[in-house]
Amino acid sequence: MARFINPFTDTGFKRIFGQEISKELLLHFLNQLLYGERVIKDIKFLDKEQLPQVEDRRTIIYDVYCETDTGEHIIVEMQQKKQESFLKRSVYYLSNAVVQQGERGYEWKYDIDAVYGIFFMNFKDEHLEPKLRTDMILADRESGAQIIDTMRFIYLQLPYFNKKEAECESYFDKWLYVLMNMDTLERMPWAAQSAVFKKLAEIGDLRKLSREERIKYDRDIRNYRDWISTMDTAKNEGMQQGFEQGIQQGMQQGRKEQALSIALNLKSLGMSLADISKATGLSIEDIEQM
Repeated sequence: MARFINPFTDTGFKRIFGQEISKELLLHFLNQLLYGERVIKDIKFLDKEQLPQVEDRRTIIYDVYCETDTGEHIIVEMQQKKQESFLKRSVYYLSNAVVQQGERGYEWKYDIDAVYGIFFMNFKDEHLEPKLRTDMILADRESGAQIIDTMRFIYLQLPYFNKKEAECESYFDKWLYVLMNMDTLERMPWAAQSAVFKKLAEIGDLRKLSREERIKYDRDIRNYRDWISTMDTAKNEGMQQGFEQGIQQGMQQGRKEQALSIALNLKSLGMSLADISKATGLSIEDIEQM
């Protein structure tokens, strides 16, 4: 029986990253994600749960208002779950966060805060490079130099993370390991050495859920498993279809090679190209090139 919550369910994702009581965890995760670039000292939830402005509501998006130690302000959008046109939707969500900062009047000088999108992807996207982390910025196409730090997309394709517990050295690796394995862990690793993971163990403990939260979580976990099953079925069907197409293509290739062999023999016997074409089904052009 699972001890900890599944972070890829809506309830689990919200409990770990989307409430005031878990702010310490989110702050720690974001600082590890942006390690060496930014130091976020405070965060504020703009909307606990903002549903997307589209009919497909099978996702949760959190707007987090961050303040760095140098006085910069960053709005972070955190999103999970695969959707159709995932990358295009991520561009839409971040663009919307930029547009919402607009003010009317001539005195406004387009003083907008940077918007970072952090997208947890418990799947592989065929449009991204096959790696764990992809950072997209507004940069010069030729030199690669960043032009303006207004929009940034950070995609985390979690299936590419395959480290074992003993191989995790950085806090970021430890975070990813826990997120990927949390619902199967019997104990929270590093809880004895780190207050953050001790806190994560407390918040993620299924026994701490209220009756209403547990009912919602059980529904979420069923939906999550149904989604996983649907993805696996689609993948298997795609593999089967590809296998069948491969066999058919192989048979067609084999028949063509057989026809070429026959045509070569007939050509050596002096048969006309037209007659060879009728006998083998090959074009006269193919036969001439033999």
